[in-house]
Amino acid sequence: MSNDFFPPRPASRPAIYAYEDTNPQYAGLLKVGYTTVDAQSRVAQQYPTRRPGRLPYRIVLEEPAMRNDGTVFTDHDVHRMLRVNGVKNPEGEWFRCTVAQVKAAIIAVRTGQLNEENRSLDFTMRPEQVEAVEKTAAYFDSWRKDQGNRNKPSRFLWNAKMRFGKTFAAYQLAKKMGWRKVLVLTFKPAVQSAWEEDLKGHLDFSKWQFIKPGGLTYEQANKKKPFVCFGSFQDYLGRNPSTGGIKTKNEWVHSTHWDCVIFDEYHYGAWRENAKELFESEDEKERKFAEGEGIADFDEEIIPITTGAYLYLSGTPFRAIASGEFIEEQIYNWTYSDEQRAKRDWTGQKNPPLRCPGWC
Repeated sequence: MSNDFFPPRPASRPAIYAYEDTNPQYAGLLKVGYTTVDAQSRVAQQYPTRRPGRLPYRIVLEEPAMRNDGTVFTDHDVHRMLRVNGVKNPEGEWFRCTVAQVKAAIIAVRTGQLNEENRSLDFTMRPEQVEAVEKTAAYFDSWRKDQGNRNKPSRFLWNAKMRFGKTFAAYQLAKKMGWRKVLVLTFKPAVQSAWEEDLKGHLDFSKWQFIKPGGLTYEQANKKKPFVCFGSFQDYLGRNPSTGGIKTKNEWVHSTHWDCVIFDEYHYGAWRENAKELFESEDEKERKFAEGEGIADFDEEIIPITTGAYLYLSGTPFRAIASGEFIEEQIYNWTYSDEQRAKRDWTGQKNPPLRCPGWC
């Protein structure tokens, strides 16, 4: 069938832009945003009332929002990098910075590089994050002390909505538990930047190393210092197309005994029986788990990944909870209602002390 009647849609041009408001009261502030159209059109949408004379804004930057590996990043990634580099963020997407600083942040995101010597984040945990860490640590400790659980890994679920700060809180849990080898597996590799920036930008994690595809390797890492390895299920648990076994480059992941394996964005995964058996063998066939899109089935030839604990992170783990996969003692809940109540009852500064409060 001819496509003459269906002309292709113009390809989007993802870009990061920055502009300044010409009102003197906003001097020194830049608005940093993301668009798939040209910056002029996008900024004009934010100033819908036309007036005579000069435009009330001036666009000072427009750069492609594409990483070197071909993936797209957004203004949120650039915002995080700006904060990591110590740039003040008085409100929303407005930053007190120069055009050069925005360009530097874009380059850092695009190339996947972060200056570990320029740690400037020093925010503390919010009360609900402290509560999650304390409850989880107490459960893990009690499990470890129970002789009947010897050689069995513990498991815990954080059922927490967006803006909770699961990445930062998970790292604080790792510190509290004294973990030194943490594996983070996700179905959404795009979240890598948040995991990396929190670890490499916050003063609390100055001794930690971040292993990732295309970055620091396991061989290069200092084994005397703690490290986090970040990767996707599709990569670390995928089959070698020629041999059918695990990929040679990932054998170290399977041979390492991890202090904790963190399953990020758990609800995106396809937790089928064979895939789950890669991690937990005891009583596994007696449980029922949700199926969905994601990794394919695995067979017994895949070497299991072993660990002392599992932490599951999800904003919508409805099937996992409904199936009885976790009991009440193994779950920390932080819902939209909890967030609204916390906002209402907050007695400190305007926003809680967090890099990306989300309460503005």
